Amino acid sequence: MDRKKKLLIVSHAPSPNTLTLRDAVARGAGHEDIENVEVTLLAPLDAGPDDVLACDAIILGTTENLGYMSGALKDFFDRSYYPCLEKTQALPFAYYIRAGHDGTGTRRAIESITTGLKWRLVQEPVICRGEFQEEFVDQCEELGMSIAASLEAGII
Repeated sequence: MDRKKKLLIVSHAPSPNTLTLRDAVARGAGHEDIENVEVTLLAPLDAGPDDVLACDAIILGTTENLGYMSGALKDFFDRSYYPCLEKTQALPFAYYIRAGHDGTGTRRAIESITTGLKWRLVQEPVICRGEFQEEFVDQCEELGMSIAASLEAGII
């Protein structure tokens, strides 16, 4: 049998609401119908280049902080960028942003770094704007499920 594919979720979740979103992504990725994907969930300060090098796809999650990604996710990129630069080109990735405003600066920052890494965005980002809404939870769960199912099926 083929080895399980590895999906890495790196998510900054400093509040109960962002923790709920992170858990929704992981719940979707770990759906019972998805049997051949191993999900690893790490906080950005606990994740590093070895985790990225070991995965087949990655989902990033961050808050919008002053129009930028969280410092923790930026730290993850700072530590992982050069060790991964030549070895993870075309890595499938997706991301979500918990944006109190519009998420534009955060999106631009993530896409700038991932473009430099030559990662491949495989799904439109989920941007949870404004006041917290329960639909954000469903959107994040669908994101996790979609990426894991696509990885398992060999689509990404």
